[in-house]
Amino acid sequence: MHLSITMLFVILLLLIVFSGFFSGAEIGMMSINRYRLRYLVKKNNKQAIRVNQMLSRPDQLLSVVLIGNTLANIVASTIATLIGQHFYGELGIALATVLLTLVILVFSEMTPKTLAALHPQQVAFASSWLLMVMQTLFAPLVFTITWIANQLLRLLGVSFDNRHKDTLSGEELRSVVHEAGSLLPIEHKSMLISLIDLERAGVEDIMVPKSEIVGIDLDEPWSEVLAQLEMAQHTRLPLYRGSVDNLVGMIHLRSVLGLALEEKLTMESLLKIAQSPYYILGGTSLNVQILNFQKMKCRSCFVVDEYGDLQGLVTMEDILEEVVGEFTTDIAALSKDIIPQDDGSVIVDASITLRNLNRVMSWNLPLIGPRTLSGLIIEYLGYIPPRDCCLQIGNYQIHVLKVGDNTIKSTRIMKPRKRS
Repeated sequence: MHLSITMLFVILLLLIVFSGFFSGAEIGMMSINRYRLRYLVKKNNKQAIRVNQMLSRPDQLLSVVLIGNTLANIVASTIATLIGQHFYGELGIALATVLLTLVILVFSEMTPKTLAALHPQQVAFASSWLLMVMQTLFAPLVFTITWIANQLLRLLGVSFDNRHKDTLSGEELRSVVHEAGSLLPIEHKSMLISLIDLERAGVEDIMVPKSEIVGIDLDEPWSEVLAQLEMAQHTRLPLYRGSVDNLVGMIHLRSVLGLALEEKLTMESLLKIAQSPYYILGGTSLNVQILNFQKMKCRSCFVVDEYGDLQGLVTMEDILEEVVGEFTTDIAALSKDIIPQDDGSVIVDASITLRNLNRVMSWNLPLIGPRTLSGLIIEYLGYIPPRDCCLQIGNYQIHVLKVGDNTIKSTRIMKPRKRS
């Protein structure tokens, strides 16, 4: 009789271990990173392939886990009752029930499930082989339980035609990048976030305003045109007559240099090498415009509104700077519109776009509504302020320095102090 009780204790211990195994396996399988799993599958990792195969039918996987866990707990409860009754009679049954419940909660539920939640991949890989074997051994029972459960779900209106796919929205993908931790350098994170955010920004956010477009006025004398070409600081220049609203085309200085070297540079040849202006409608998102540039085989375009009026100029370089940041690091060289002062403030051309100002200065001025600093100030006050007007928007103290032509020309902004 002593040997029989010993065997019962051994079996009870094994059943508790089995129960913990199934509990941990369930959490490990369901908590594993599906994207890393797919990566390992592509690398032909055998354990990953086995786990991925089982997760393709989660209903059958859960059936195996629940069958094993339920059987282990029921049999363990029966054996514990027999042991308790042997030692203490009727009182032993109650004691065995209480003790077994505590043991199962601690050693078969909380401990293995916590371990699996902390290390889902290791637990899933380690338990997958035994689960696969049990799925084969209990195939008829698994099929029956799965079929009954699925039919019950169909009666409740659950459809199995469109199975859930692990897809990420833009916000979720942004969170994944942020949570990559030290796996990604900060610069790489910033670029990935900027790529995701391209669809949020439109061409108006980065375009060069019409008033700031630098081009060649063909109505000027030829000597003046040559002087402008010689002093040009951009590789691509628009050609226009009288004003930039009357666009003729777009030229590349490399082509102009070729004509000059061949001594064939004339007004006629200049017009001949000019490309027709490429127009896009305001409101086009940056991710769409990248594809448009690729499709049209060009690197710059003109933005117009719904009435066809010219609004500004956008280049491929402008969009790239949204992703990788400015190509220079010195603020003075970074933007002629921002001039740092000795007292910590900056003098800012009020026509600068808020996105550009935020990016250069690492600020967070509101981007909803006006696109320029001048527009933001005017909307905030409700009128065009006089010179020397001071205001505060958020944590930013703004002093209007110059006003003219019904707009704000320049401002002085005090950088917000970092809170200790």
